[in-house]
Amino acid sequence: MAIGDSITYLNDHPDETGNRITKGYLSLITERLPGLRYINQGHNGWTAVRIAKEFDQLKVPAADVYTIFLGTNDWWSGQPIGTFQDYKDSTGTTTVYGAFRTIVGKLRALQPHAPIILITPMQRVDFVYINNPKNNARGSYRDKKGQTLAHVVAAIDSIGRYEHCKVVDLYHQRGLQLPQLVHFKRLKDSATGQYRNYPYPAFIGLPYNPDTDEYPYPEAAIAATYDGLHPSDKGYKIIADALYRQIRHIYKH
Repeated sequence: MAIGDSITYLNDHPDETGNRITKGYLSLITERLPGLRYINQGHNGWTAVRIAKEFDQLKVPAADVYTIFLGTNDWWSGQPIGTFQDYKDSTGTTTVYGAFRTIVGKLRALQPHAPIILITPMQRVDFVYINNPKNNARGSYRDKKGQTLAHVVAAIDSIGRYEHCKVVDLYHQRGLQLPQLVHFKRLKDSATGQYRNYPYPAFIGLPYNPDTDEYPYPEAAIAATYDGLHPSDKGYKIIADALYRQIRHIYKH
């Protein structure tokens, strides 16, 4: 049972990526483990806070293994991370820590002995949605509302240690670092008005107008992501490989 946001959701909806992906991480893992089936509880744009608030409406069934891959939308939307005490004290869904406590508690109530694997957010550069360029967001190279994406990662890591859950750390994963997410961002040169390909970090702060400018990530720009945020086939393979290393041990037992 995979609980997540759009990175999980898109596994089953490649048409929503402009068909820039062929297989997501769930499909790749189940291909390698015959007999393993997945249920996709990925929800576009959802935060851990929203998953926690609406958990009962999702009708999550009992499963043998759960993965939780959330946090990037909490960071961008400015959800307070809170403190580890919010997790220990189960303070509710006003913080990321509290939301994770709610989710973990609900899963343990469903299936007390099922392993839970936590997956941290991966880094992100400037996101521009391929189906609506007006939906765009700055990358994780700077903080948002005084919080960094690394703070979210640290929170998830501390929860994993406390709960004795495996943590797949994609934030520090080789192949998913900021310079490797896109080959370039195609933007107008303010001096000449001509389009240029700017690699990371040269494009930081350069203007992009979704009303008048070309989509900044043509196919040649695709690296580990196809839009600055969502994994490409290459990115999904890296994620699948990292998660497979944890799931295969459970699967064998």
